[in-house]
Amino acid sequence: MNFVAFNQLQNNNPIAVLRRKLIAGIDEQIQLAANKDYTPTQHKWVTDEDGNQRKVEVAKRVKRWWTASVDGKINLVVRYGSKPLEFSKGKNAIELASEAEVADVLAKVREVELDALIEQQAQFGRRVTLKNK
Repeated sequence: MNFVAFNQLQNNNPIAVLRRKLIAGIDEQIQLAANKDYTPTQHKWVTDEDGNQRKVEVAKRVKRWWTASVDGKINLVVRYGSKPLEFSKGKNAIELASEAEVADVLAKVREVELDALIEQQAQFGRRVTLKNK
């Protein structure tokens, strides 16, 4: 046997954590776009009338990131949490010709480096405090 020292990965970088969360959301939307019958699930603890607790699998509510506009085009909004990511000043949606393109465009967005947008989104709710001198 060969023994080595275990070095746990230090994933304390907040941008890396936010990136993984966004990529998981994009992956979920890709599955939702590719398969209309896709229903993601989560585990929940439920107590029955006897007081016994058991873990059950329940459907998770997921909102689609795309909507059809009046002229028949599809508007795709990439969200981090409940807020849409703004790709450029005042532009937070991607316009598509049909719903068939949604999965392909989301796959391309997944590959793009979104760290600057994620960092901007992470700073949104934080207060800036200045020390008085």
